[in-house]
Amino acid sequence: MKKVLNEMKEGGINFVVGLGNPGKDYEKTRHNIGFMVVDEVAKACSISLEKSKFDGLLGKGRVFSRQIILLKPMTFMNRSGNSVSRVLDYFGLDSANMLVIYDDLDLEFGKIRIKEKGGHGGHNGMRSIISSVGISEFPRIRIGIGRPSGEKDVTAHVLGGFSKEEKKTLDDLILLAKDAVMATLEDDLNYAMNRFN
Repeated sequence: MKKVLNEMKEGGINFVVGLGNPGKDYEKTRHNIGFMVVDEVAKACSISLEKSKFDGLLGKGRVFSRQIILLKPMTFMNRSGNSVSRVLDYFGLDSANMLVIYDDLDLEFGKIRIKEKGGHGGHNGMRSIISSVGISEFPRIRIGIGRPSGEKDVTAHVLGGFSKEEKKTLDDLILLAKDAVMATLEDDLNYAMNRFN
């Protein structure tokens, strides 16, 4: 364990968190796109995400000669910070080396943005993490889901399924976001931002 912890403290992204809600009812919703991307990263890195620990599904593996942890909090979105902070504390990780992936209403569908830091932007999962960790200076990947058109309720939009048109390019969007995560792991955040923003 000590060797693993030391390797994880070397710098760069070593903890990747995808946000979503647990359960079949939420599986294919816009709010769960963070889960979808982490599942794709896990597949690309041959990391199993089946271990239930710290109120989440956790996986560990070696990627680009570095040990990383993947996490899908299973606490529901507005309590995501509980799971994230427990992993940070247990492994002695620095939140500056954490990458959080989540849906963003203020980006049009199909766009992604990588940022070094920022606020929660009204996102309940990010609000919970910032509150639990105590700072907002950690990298994140925002995945655009767009705002609802007309009078449609925002909650119904984020907790609803993707439209027929969105489904045509959803797989490509998830793969693009996965590639952005891999770029932060293989190179660094600045490289990823220059390439994907």
